[in-house]
Amino acid sequence: MNKKKSTLFRDAFGNWHFIKRFLIFTFGCISYNRYNGFNQLHLEGTEYIRKLPDKKVLFVSNHQTYFADVFAMFHVFCSIKNGFINSIKNPIYLLNPKVNLYYVAAKETMDHNFLTKLFTYSGGITVKRTWREGNKKINRSVDVSEITRMGIAINDGWLITFPQGTTQAFAPGRRGIVHVIRKYNPIVVPIVIDGFHKAYDKKGIRIKRKGVLQKMKFKKPIQLDLKKETTDTIMEKIMDAIEQSPKYRKNNNHYHEI
Repeated sequence: MNKKKSTLFRDAFGNWHFIKRFLIFTFGCISYNRYNGFNQLHLEGTEYIRKLPDKKVLFVSNHQTYFADVFAMFHVFCSIKNGFINSIKNPIYLLNPKVNLYYVAAKETMDHNFLTKLFTYSGGITVKRTWREGNKKINRSVDVSEITRMGIAINDGWLITFPQGTTQAFAPGRRGIVHVIRKYNPIVVPIVIDGFHKAYDKKGIRIKRKGVLQKMKFKKPIQLDLKKETTDTIMEKIMDAIEQSPKYRKNNNHYHEI
């Protein structure tokens, strides 16, 4: 089987598309009521997403739970692929998911059990935290192979990242994401989310409250001059775009209301 033909059946990491479709459909059915049932998901700006190319796109977002945020994004991106704008009210989109959609997650989280390994198969790109391992603070250099895997995902489709690498509000951004942007030059699209931390536990699995309005806002791509702008400047632009910079912290006791 030649390389071109194999990409029809497997993703860029060799994972079978039919298994990914099954997993996305299954997880989507299980999680649907979390976003369009006993809780609701308000969407804004998905019209910007419809204009994007099928590859070379990097999404940067704030982070509130380990999994609920990503599950919601899978719903949204699959819905957009099937022609719906600012809505996930037609779950038929789960029958035709976006299989070249990936997301970055901590390796220690995704290696936890069989269920999290299934989550990984659906599109997870695992990385080791450079500043923390479990409850211990560490100082580990960035693994170049992890940047390469993120680049493979970007070249194959869309990659979702959480530059802060933590669910803690207003935590500083990690510069590794700028290295990825410089090397692979993707379109960088900001996402701002809110409400997930109110509805679910930190993992995003256990339901804490019902009747919560969750919010997800997509913004226009960030304009970057990679030749002239410094790493710090690019990082500041990203943090400002996802509303996690110091100026947003000053105006909010916890999370900015979208």
